Amino acid sequence: MANRIANPTLFQKATETIEHLRKNVPENLQYPKVAIICGSGLGGLVDTIHAEPRAEIPYSDIPHFPVSTVVGHAGRMVFGLMGPQNLPIVLLVGRAHFYEGYELGLITYATRVCKVLGVEIMIVTNAAGGLNQEYSVGDIVILNDHINLPGFAGFNPLRGPNENDFGVRFPPLSDAYDLDLRRRAHKAWTKLGFDKGPRRVHEGVYAFVTGPTFETRAECRLLRTWGADVVGMSTVPEIVVARHSGMRVLAFSLVTNKAVLEPGVSGKDESIQNMSPKELEIYLSAGKANHEEVLEAGREAAKDMQELVKQVLSDLYDP
Repeated sequence: MANRIANPTLFQKATETIEHLRKNVPENLQYPKVAIICGSGLGGLVDTIHAEPRAEIPYSDIPHFPVSTVVGHAGRMVFGLMGPQNLPIVLLVGRAHFYEGYELGLITYATRVCKVLGVEIMIVTNAAGGLNQEYSVGDIVILNDHINLPGFAGFNPLRGPNENDFGVRFPPLSDAYDLDLRRRAHKAWTKLGFDKGPRRVHEGVYAFVTGPTFETRAECRLLRTWGADVVGMSTVPEIVVARHSGMRVLAFSLVTNKAVLEPGVSGKDESIQNMSPKELEIYLSAGKANHEEVLEAGREAAKDMQELVKQVLSDLYDP
């Protein structure tokens, strides 16, 4: 861009990105009120919007955007309309992660862009491991708090000079997860009749870890002791930046596997002494998480998640 500013501020960079987006998006889709971040296996949320009009832009074509390298994260912005109210909405289908090598300020850049676009509400979804043993695979957790493990070590997306164009230096997070939106989510769940089905909805605490390894048994027990109900490798940086920017937040975790909390068996345990190496491998791998299972669980629950999000927003913006 010929008039690009030397050493632009974050707000100026976001404005530059939006100039590019609006050249490629129809006028009636350019001012979305709601943004939805689609987590692993949850790209089907794009089906919550009408087929037409719609604009899809790959992250690789958007100035300053990081590109996700993870299977299950398509990496595109999708603009469209939702529901009978034709609510303008933007979906971030896929996200970049800290473990991919991006700085936290970059993986939350899309959240900044959403703010400058005029987004009022950000809905964040993710696939997560269930630490709370009362949760089952396929259950949905409405987040009401989080534990930012990397933040304890100084890895915070707000680190550095404060971006005054977006928010204050020390934003509170005790109100990060909007109570009215959580209430609406529970009401929508019942309204849709999902409370009578096999899948359950909970409220809980999300523990953010960096990955890209799944957690050890000891780490899972520690996180559960600290009060975490689910654990994952995303979401919290986006929540922090969304709240710093003044957006309301609603966040959902889809439980895609049950974390293993039991201590590993001792090598001198009598019950394993006569096992073959293959039997030992099977014994130890019971409950082990893998990314393919995460994606499959996402596919199974995606339709319920889609309907829940649509119902919440339909009720919220019902004239």
